[in-house]
Amino acid sequence: MKADTETEWKTTRKQAPCKRKVLYTMHWIYLSAAILLEVAGTTAMKLSEGFSKPLPSLSIFIFYGCSFTFLTLALKVLPVGMTYAVWAGIGTALITLVGVVWFNEPIGMLKLLSLLLIIIGVAGLHLSRGSML
Repeated sequence: MKADTETEWKTTRKQAPCKRKVLYTMHWIYLSAAILLEVAGTTAMKLSEGFSKPLPSLSIFIFYGCSFTFLTLALKVLPVGMTYAVWAGIGTALITLVGVVWFNEPIGMLKLLSLLLIIIGVAGLHLSRGSML
């Protein structure tokens, strides 16, 4: 009987890193969803024209509510400083691209350089986090 318990414990212990990796990956998916929903909410702000259009105005609250929900789920496992920086940085870069592509906002060398610095900063934060598994 004792041998079965030991074997079971060793099997569970061996599986734990895999389960932790799946859990960790799931929280990165939550963070990605939070970023995309935040960009959708900010785009809806632009489309609402100062809350004068009902559907985009309502969409702002729906998208941001969902974004904060997924951000909160991501924070159950991911570190808060790195998570918020990734959420804000990638969200800023994406909404800038949305502005350029959909709303014909101008893009110059300084804006491109700034976006590159955001991406480098986010990558640096991700690389500096060490092993979380």
